[in-house]
Amino acid sequence: MVDVSDDQIKALYDTIRKDSSQTNWVVIGFASGTKLEVQGSGEGGVSEMATYFKDDQPMFGYLRVISGDQESKRAKFVFVSWCGGKVGALKRAKVSVQKAEVKKVFRDFAVEIHAEAVDEITEEIVMGKVRKAGGADYSGNLAAKE
Repeated sequence: MVDVSDDQIKALYDTIRKDSSQTNWVVIGFASGTKLEVQGSGEGGVSEMATYFKDDQPMFGYLRVISGDQESKRAKFVFVSWCGGKVGALKRAKVSVQKAEVKKVFRDFAVEIHAEAVDEITEEIVMGKVRKAGGADYSGNLAAKE
């Protein structure tokens, strides 16, 4: 099991869910043993959040992005499970069980991403997955008709 009882984790999740909040991401990681704690949070979106993932630790992130077009913009939420390239086999094997526990706090999201390298968590990749999950893409990217 993993301990996600830190009140700050739930408080930041609730903050990120609010449209009025400027805070749009949080990253949590292991403080010691099985206890997770906040490693960072901020207002800088995907690029800022990605700098907090450590190559030698399993971690988890939650992110709010704005999706849509000029006609309709809405908040979408992204759950990130992270297992850096230097994470050992035993810790790597535990991530799926830990992820299930973290999802009890980070409950609502449109997209889930599992990443092992920072270049898998870019604005372009995340927003592409958000648009794909949303179905129709009215952003003007229509394929040319022949």
